Amino acid sequence: MKFIRKRTILLCLVLVLNAWTMMAQDSLRTMALPEVVATGTRSETDLRLLPMTVSVVTHEQLEARHETNILPTLTAEVPGLFVTQRGVLGYGVSTGGSGGIKVRGIGGSPNTGMLVLIDGLPQYAGLYGHPIADNYQTMMAERVEVIRGPASLFYGSNALGGVVNIVTRQPKSDTILTDIHLRGGMYYTLDAGITNQLRKGRYSHAAGFNYCRTSGHRENMAFDEYNGFLRLGYELTDHWRIDAMGNVAYFNSQNPGTTDAPLQDNTMHILRGTASLSVENNYDRTSGAIRLYYSGGHHIINDGYAAGGTPQTKLYHHTDFMTGVSAYQSVAFFRGNRTTFGFDYQHFGGHAWNAAIADGATTDIITKVQYELAGYIDFRQQVVSWFALDAGIRFDWHSQAGMNYIPQGGLSFLLPKDAELKALVSRGFRNPTIRELYMYGPANDELKAENMMNYELSYRQFLLDRRIRIGANIFYLHAKNMIETRVVDGRPRNVNTGELRNCGLEAELACNIIRGLWLNTNYSYLHMANRTLAAPEHKLYVALNYHHERFRIGTDLQYIHGLYTAVGTNPEQQNFALWNAHASYRIWRGLWANIKADNLLAQQYEINKGFTMPRTVVMGGFSWTF
Repeated sequence: MKFIRKRTILLCLVLVLNAWTMMAQDSLRTMALPEVVATGTRSETDLRLLPMTVSVVTHEQLEARHETNILPTLTAEVPGLFVTQRGVLGYGVSTGGSGGIKVRGIGGSPNTGMLVLIDGLPQYAGLYGHPIADNYQTMMAERVEVIRGPASLFYGSNALGGVVNIVTRQPKSDTILTDIHLRGGMYYTLDAGITNQLRKGRYSHAAGFNYCRTSGHRENMAFDEYNGFLRLGYELTDHWRIDAMGNVAYFNSQNPGTTDAPLQDNTMHILRGTASLSVENNYDRTSGAIRLYYSGGHHIINDGYAAGGTPQTKLYHHTDFMTGVSAYQSVAFFRGNRTTFGFDYQHFGGHAWNAAIADGATTDIITKVQYELAGYIDFRQQVVSWFALDAGIRFDWHSQAGMNYIPQGGLSFLLPKDAELKALVSRGFRNPTIRELYMYGPANDELKAENMMNYELSYRQFLLDRRIRIGANIFYLHAKNMIETRVVDGRPRNVNTGELRNCGLEAELACNIIRGLWLNTNYSYLHMANRTLAAPEHKLYVALNYHHERFRIGTDLQYIHGLYTAVGTNPEQQNFALWNAHASYRIWRGLWANIKADNLLAQQYEINKGFTMPRTVVMGGFSWTF
């Protein structure tokens, strides 16, 4: 029956794609599907020449879903990617936290196997080694680029499973533009924000502030967040530019515990900040940048207590930081060539302690700092008009894990009729975190880096004067030395014993059916040799959107099958379908009224075991662009 169910899902997908392709042949308008220039190689590159699989989600796609955070949109729009959730707003941290990002079954919670970048610079907590999901707001993103598969050649540790790169907003031509939005809805949920973009001559800036809050769909599940960002840019000459970016977020989150073991007073107060300074050059035959960056934060956590239990007598505190330098230069030595040389340095760590609630007396947990140095080279050559090859290697030294080398090679074939065929062999790695090495009972300071080999073949084509885009890829990955907690000599211990063998396929289709009407769909199938949490076996997304001068309407359906919420001796799986809809109406010039409804089928489901997700949620409000 399971085999029949898989075949049925795939057959339905093929029939849907064929039907919409036939409808698109009568289209009256060519859909704008430009060749996207991605930053998957640090420097801007023609996407057709990159051997890896890259998904690009535009600001328009992010705005259309009316989501505060970028991650729900990525779950829908990017095949093979899945993000854990537990409520209406907010992901939180610590026990009961969500926001774990997985691509092709690689990631985790804490999410140390997927690297999040802002403008190409890494973002993760210095002690725990994972990104903070609540930081990544829609308002700051011009677009989001997702590399599906290892990206350690350019981005080093934590890019084991892939990279999510948030490219911040920056006006390209002289303008002054302000966006204001205000939305509210069920569970006393509110989302309000303002952004401003200005460019005049050589100077530009983008700035924004957002506030959101909810009481949550369960008791003791409140969440609120303040988030602001600023990006300043100045073109020193026609070839040199300087940029500065800063982002600050503060949020309060409550963990209600699982439905069968609720908690009281499990609260988190999190302050996070990032800053960077970049100097870039761009000539005909060479381009590059040197970037200085910092990220850090302060966390205060009350672990809470069970109903009828005893309140905590202490609070957990930690401060962490990560500073670094990233430098690269790409040079065209001869026609069709692009060779990139790069250097990365990171210095990270922090201090963790407990503080008594009664008198503030402190007890140290750890103070630790580590370093990482790396150099890499990538050689890309367009041999003839229809064929390009890419090969590179990175040498990475970590103050604890030692030396690691990361090779990567790929081929790109530009075929007739606007088609592309690509093959890639890549390696990813993740160094053990300070938490895994030194903190708490299972700590083991002899851990080695996790490693993974990835093999993939991808195909993409534009049809009917680029009104239709189709894409598909198959992959196989083998990860070893994965860090797991096992019982050794009668006690829990972190050890390098884990192994993963995953394979699967991913498919996408986008087409302009008639003027103003778009179809967007993607499907991914993941076969896992070992059961893995929060990595669905099947993920299907189908969306229809219609844009008119005065109104916009859209609906989408996401189907999840074979999502493990528990593994081991008593595995549990979830299957569910989420039907969502949204509509906007232009009242006056740039003033729009909007409404959205999520989970219209009122499905009862869980993504994190014990955390039931809300049924139908309705939000509405206004946005004004002037």
